[in-house]
Amino acid sequence: MHIPNGTTDQLELVTFDQALLAANTPCEDYDVDKWLYAPNFYSEYRYILGTRGKNPLICIGINPSTAQPGDLDNTLKSVERIALHNGYDSFIMFNVYAQRATDPDAMERCCNTALHQENLKAFRYVLSISEKPAVWAAWGTIIEKRDYLSDCLLDMVRSAQEYGASWFCAGKCSKKGHPHHPLYLRKDELLRPFDVETYLENR
Repeated sequence: MHIPNGTTDQLELVTFDQALLAANTPCEDYDVDKWLYAPNFYSEYRYILGTRGKNPLICIGINPSTAQPGDLDNTLKSVERIALHNGYDSFIMFNVYAQRATDPDAMERCCNTALHQENLKAFRYVLSISEKPAVWAAWGTIIEKRDYLSDCLLDMVRSAQEYGASWFCAGKCSKKGHPHHPLYLRKDELLRPFDVETYLENR
């Protein structure tokens, strides 16, 4: 379990540029040639967790939980299986908001603009890895937990447009159109196109 110790505006944030530099530096805790992990230590927030490759599937959840390199939770195990089954050589778990919380109800009530901006920098970086970035919308109904999450997602969609990203979903969408969360999906689930702009217009 990870319950936030407080709001993230009380923290001295590691910028994404700093986190990426550290993530590319060899360390004793995990193989940096296999894993992309930023920040590269367990903290109250996480920008990126995934495996390295030339054609990653970028999965978008709401907020990070406890997973780390070599210690994936069931959600990320499902993400990795589905990414590989759909022809991608790697996966990157990303989130609409970077605050780590096992229970989304424990997320902070107000958006930390500084944290959001660093998270956007991280998103642009993962979009830049492949020539045709593929983004898997997978946040489920949890996006309704906080009003600011839709605004954060809108910023991400605008960034994705700049990189010509394609959006996908997997499994059945909710009655309100929210894309299915990765947990409990079949390992052979196929991705299908997801119209994220229409989705946001209906929010």
